[in-house]
Amino acid sequence: MNIEILKSEIPADFHDSSRVWIYQSSRPFIEKEEKEINEQLHQFYTQWQSHGIPVKGWAKLLFRQFIVMMADETATGVSGCSTDSSVRVIKSIERQYDVNMFDRMMMTFLVKGKAEMLPLNQLQYAVDKGYIDKDTMMFNNVVTNKKELLENWLVPISDTWLASRLNFDVATQQ
Repeated sequence: MNIEILKSEIPADFHDSSRVWIYQSSRPFIEKEEKEINEQLHQFYTQWQSHGIPVKGWAKLLFRQFIVMMADETATGVSGCSTDSSVRVIKSIERQYDVNMFDRMMMTFLVKGKAEMLPLNQLQYAVDKGYIDKDTMMFNNVVTNKKELLENWLVPISDTWLASRLNFDVATQQ
């Protein structure tokens, strides 16, 4: 899936300020799991409510590895309780498929068109060995709204918070 396909997956009728949550799986899901998860997500967001009022929501498994949830709060705000209900869905998927959806120490990059995960503590080694470089596209899972999702979710490492933590000069000197 490339960024243009991603843009076609995201509902156009959601406001740019719609809140976004991204949950990264510890492994890619197979096709059968993807279908099951997307059905569960559809069941959730079509019934999602905040204090008894329907939430304009959307959720989908993208790149077979990321669950992206979105709530357009222009009509109904998302309360703590409704956020908790979305987290319960994610935790249920974790248990059902034996994955971790909350590991913030794993970073995912687009390498040769495929999502590849690397532990945070091994990124400099990956740079040193030439596996990734400053131009490698990274999934920036800290985006918080639809506009950021479309513009800044998949960006070169050099444009992320990681850039200042990695020494790219070492790789170019070898």
